[in-house]
Amino acid sequence: MKDNEKVAIVTGAARGIGREIARELMGLGMTVVAADVREDLLAALPEALGSPGERLVPRKLDVTNGEAFTALADELADKYGHLDVLVNNAGITRDGLLLRMEDADWELVLKVNLTSAFFGTRAAAKHMIRQRSGSIINMASYSGLEGNRGQANYSASKAGLIGLTKTTAKELAGRNVRCNAVAPGFIQTEMTDILPQLAKDMAMEQIPLKRFGQPADIARAVAFLASEASAYITGQVLSVDGGMHM
Repeated sequence: MKDNEKVAIVTGAARGIGREIARELMGLGMTVVAADVREDLLAALPEALGSPGERLVPRKLDVTNGEAFTALADELADKYGHLDVLVNNAGITRDGLLLRMEDADWELVLKVNLTSAFFGTRAAAKHMIRQRSGSIINMASYSGLEGNRGQANYSASKAGLIGLTKTTAKELAGRNVRCNAVAPGFIQTEMTDILPQLAKDMAMEQIPLKRFGQPADIARAVAFLASEASAYITGQVLSVDGGMHM
């Protein structure tokens, strides 16, 4: 299928990296279902993306609700006749040192970052298998590859996403359904803007390209993996981090 005929779901799409992914996929001509739990941000999304008309479909979705995710995938496959791309981008942080981390913070991060991707993958794969095509992209992280102090929950969730990616790729390859991950490094977003300057300085020291990434850097990588340009790529983790993970 041509990229400009595809239907894509992007979770966590109301701001930051998710919003840029939606923008980039629409730039390829895809119809993008921008899913997010924040209704207020979803309401402002069409204007933020230049009022793209029918190519943007904002939808409220709690990604931790497996039944809701399945219902959305079924609805889209029924409406459009196909579901072609899933970007599991939704994620949160609840940082804290391992010995001080509350059970609730561990469980919430794993649920939002990892379990939701399982729900989405299971819901979308059913339709992709039937149509014998599709691309699933999971948003991993440098922290999932290297670990990071104060982020036991986040690092574990992102490492888990890499394992989910590779298993999904192996299970679905026979039906021409691909699954890959993107692992961002330090990307300038609202989440990173609030970090202390010392933390930013320490991060910069680890980046060979000596600059922080932008959401558009990640969006372009996702768009590549969602498009037919990557038709022979599956089970891979693409680090977009200025060289941090070498």
